[in-house]
Amino acid sequence: MSEKQQRLVLAIIDFLNKSIEDGTVRQDDKESLEIAIQCIGEAFGVDITDEQEIERLSVKPATLPTIFDVFLKTRNKVGPTPTTSTASSISAPTAPATSTPVVPPQPPSAENKAKAEKLKQDGNALMSSKQYDNAIESYTKAIELDSLNPVYFSNRAAAFSSKGDHLSATSDAERAIEVDSSFIKAYHRLGHAQYSLSDYKAAAAAFRRGLELDPSNGSLQSGLQNSEARIETELSGSPAPRAVSPGAGSQGAAGLADMLQNLGGAGGLGGAGGLGGAGGGMPDLAGMMNNPMMMQMAQQMMADGGLERLMSNPALANMMNRVQGGGGMPSMEELMGDPTLRDLASQFGGGGRG
Repeated sequence: MSEKQQRLVLAIIDFLNKSIEDGTVRQDDKESLEIAIQCIGEAFGVDITDEQEIERLSVKPATLPTIFDVFLKTRNKVGPTPTTSTASSISAPTAPATSTPVVPPQPPSAENKAKAEKLKQDGNALMSSKQYDNAIESYTKAIELDSLNPVYFSNRAAAFSSKGDHLSATSDAERAIEVDSSFIKAYHRLGHAQYSLSDYKAAAAAFRRGLELDPSNGSLQSGLQNSEARIETELSGSPAPRAVSPGAGSQGAAGLADMLQNLGGAGGLGGAGGLGGAGGGMPDLAGMMNNPMMMQMAQQMMADGGLERLMSNPALANMMNRVQGGGGMPSMEELMGDPTLRDLASQFGGGGRG
């Protein structure tokens, strides 16, 4: 039984339990449904009494109804595709059928573009203060005014990811790609969201699509390596291989440089500045990496395998995703709350003190 199947089973069980709790199921049927839930769990190897297993398999905050709702909305946008048997059973019309032409969205006026840009900047500021729902609302209003700017969809995807709604983030990243297939950041957003949903094959496919456009992009390379490692883990059942080989010094340096560039530049956000201007007196990362002592510390970090852990750390990936979406730098409490980041910070601190 694959983990993906068990996740689906748990989502079904959660839905059935919720139906009991909210009164959807009649009181007379409650006992029968509880027995059915227990039988479903046993049949698919899902222990609903094991809190650790439940936490590992949970897809929250997404639920089965919200996932199904996304499917219905997507199907309605695409339109039903008649099967061969259905098509053949329909008699030919007397008049030739005409298809309704698809009208492309009209370019926004200069006034609407300016308003949309202001709303995007408002959303970026809200992301900085972690008001993700309000940021999503601002980006949505910007999209209503200018639906031809992929940045607005990409930023909203980052906001959805920051609040843990990776399913919606996936939809927005795909919309950004539809608007502009050359917008590299959208592929990273899509891959990150799919990875967070444990759909590692889809994540790898998204990273590959981005790399076709920008083969030297270190973030996409790292994402692809991590996704392929998880795919291999699912197939073999063994621990995931290291994302970056210990001897790949130049590759590790490129990955670190690209990570710093993503954090420091936040390109494409149009107003979300680099770390040097992120408030609170954050250091200038470009200057830090030009410092021989800092470079020596970074090289030691690569040699010790610290960079590999850093680049594959999901918490850091989510923080980077938020920064790129205009969400500002994570607080020290967030950084120190992650064991890997706390350990790496300790290594840097020890190296700096000699």
